[in-house]
Amino acid sequence: MTTEAVNRYPVHGAGLGLRRALMGPLADAPPPQVDFLEVAPENWIGIGGARKRAFREFTERYPFVTHGLSLSLGGPAPLDEDFLREVRRFLDEHGIRYYSEHLSYCGDDGHLYDLMPIPFTEEAVDYVAARIARAQDILGRRIAVENVSCYATPGAEMSEIEFVRAVLERADCELLLDVNNIYVNSVNFGYDPEAFLDAIPGERIAYCHIAGHHDEAPDLKVDTHGADVCDPVWNLLESAYRRFGTFPTLLERDFNFPPLPELLAEVDEIVARQRRWAGHPGDYFEARAGAEAAHV
Repeated sequence: MTTEAVNRYPVHGAGLGLRRALMGPLADAPPPQVDFLEVAPENWIGIGGARKRAFREFTERYPFVTHGLSLSLGGPAPLDEDFLREVRRFLDEHGIRYYSEHLSYCGDDGHLYDLMPIPFTEEAVDYVAARIARAQDILGRRIAVENVSCYATPGAEMSEIEFVRAVLERADCELLLDVNNIYVNSVNFGYDPEAFLDAIPGERIAYCHIAGHHDEAPDLKVDTHGADVCDPVWNLLESAYRRFGTFPTLLERDFNFPPLPELLAEVDEIVARQRRWAGHPGDYFEARAGAEAAHV
């Protein structure tokens, strides 16, 4: 394996979403199993004083990635280029390694405070890909877009995975693979999540999200990030590792926080599965060992 393979991902190992409710406990006892952290830039751009200093202590200790909430890549309103320039300054100021966003939209003449599905059409592919390309130009770096959970697919002319693949290729961007969203959508729309994984362009995976959801009904799952990760989602993550090798994987939890040891136990689950599948094709750990051996 080459050094290029080792450097494929912006971060490595297991990560955790940094929420303000977690900052105190994490600062008091930095967990060794957490390799990187993630925040939404909207929650920190423009913050000063003690909160900025506290945040800076984390960015100096951990590698960071960011996951945007409000860019609205699929929305009808003009792309917010001023916001993108603020994001670029924020990434540069804090040495943050990566930026990702949702493959969805969340506003027009105002914010909808929800992630709305983009129609799966060729016209939408062209529209969204052009906006992603423009965002990458302004940010001065490639970004990843996340496959999102949704509950309706209005005007669909292709499948979800066909749409995702087309956007990734046309925009020449990367994928933030959300395994829970694959599972949620597979239940809600009755498709095979393993077949969805088979069609993922693994070479475009930048990193991964895993999270819990709410079981509204046997045939309706709601993506909430407010519960423990369930066994079918863990199994799907392992299926992804088996196909693509291990990649950086982050636990998302937005509310209903358990005690920190319980939360970190789920990060431990990520670590255990990464170790179990280390050495598979494209795996970071195998690549790192090969690169180190080459320099002996």
